[in-house]
Amino acid sequence: MSDFGEFRARGRAALLAGEATHDVPMVEGAMRWGAAAAFRPEGEIVDRMTELAATVDAPGHWVHGGPTLHVTLRTLEPYRTHIPEDDPLRRAYGAALAEAVDGLPPAEVRLAGVSPHRGGVLVGAHPRDDTLATVRKRFACALESRGVRDLEQGRVRDLWYVSLVHFAAPLANARDLVGWCDTHAETDFGTAELRTAEIVQFLHTGRGIRVRSLEIAALDGDGGVSPRPHS
Repeated sequence: MSDFGEFRARGRAALLAGEATHDVPMVEGAMRWGAAAAFRPEGEIVDRMTELAATVDAPGHWVHGGPTLHVTLRTLEPYRTHIPEDDPLRRAYGAALAEAVDGLPPAEVRLAGVSPHRGGVLVGAHPRDDTLATVRKRFACALESRGVRDLEQGRVRDLWYVSLVHFAAPLANARDLVGWCDTHAETDFGTAELRTAEIVQFLHTGRGIRVRSLEIAALDGDGGVSPRPHS
């Protein structure tokens, strides 16, 4: 697992050096923002992240909150505007996800630490058990067994996070934004129980991003996953 402090330091340096990148509204076939497998936290912890995100000075950028906040498990495909209910890939994704979470308990994840990076601002998601790692491995195997090759092509995510902001235009206030992140660098939002995995589609609203749930799989089992010591 990547060191979050090191990641934050690299992100600060990149923005202060004028190396920010930015997203554009999705178009058919784009390699960003395609359908993905994700977890969305719920409850007061989401309210706390949403309230903080609303205080960032980021005009013209995509500031996320509420049900848009998510932890990505895997990006699955290039962007498609229309993904019908009977789409074969959608069905394969859903079946693979259900297989991946079968028998597993909710994942406990501490959401803490605000960090800038080249493309925006995020909150670190620090697993308290092995559930996320187990689902990631199982999901990759379940996709492969169905002949499905996801867009990440075997890349293993070594940093979990929830995005608060995606830059949607050239960044004009990098120093101020980095200062805001520094102020909230040690913010601890608490521990979330991720009870549901989803296949989701991202939609541009004109001012930001909306998340549409396509398939759902519940983590309602009782174990087989080793807890990590709470620190």
